[in-house]
Amino acid sequence: MLFEIKSPILGFEHAKQMKLERIDDVFLKISNASDQENNIPSFTLINPFALREYEFEIPTSLELLLDLPNCKNMLIANIMVLSRPLEDSTINFLAPLLFNFDNRTMAQVVLDSMQYPQYSLAESFKLYCQPNKENMELKDFKPIRSKQS
Repeated sequence: MLFEIKSPILGFEHAKQMKLERIDDVFLKISNASDQENNIPSFTLINPFALREYEFEIPTSLELLLDLPNCKNMLIANIMVLSRPLEDSTINFLAPLLFNFDNRTMAQVVLDSMQYPQYSLAESFKLYCQPNKENMELKDFKPIRSKQS
């Protein structure tokens, strides 16, 4: 599904449209739909609610830009930097992506680390993995916390 970027993704201000693909209930992928040659940027995303308690205030300007007051189908996801082994991957909880499925728009929220000290730019994925799983791949991941908040 294609989404128009209403507020730039940090470092990728040139991207205007992203393609969102579901991998499973926890993982997703987005890629630059505007650049068909190399799809840069391309990110693996993760559902934060499968991992932890996660809440933040969406700035009013972004609420209006994405028309969130009228939105019935919204997704919040976080960028995950993949590493091998998978447990060494990191998650950015300070800059979530918001997707409005009703009007197919998206934006990135940049949270203030002073206001949200419980979140990190590069939080270890290891904190959320079940122990004793060597050479884990995305398909093998079973979150420790499995209910949605």
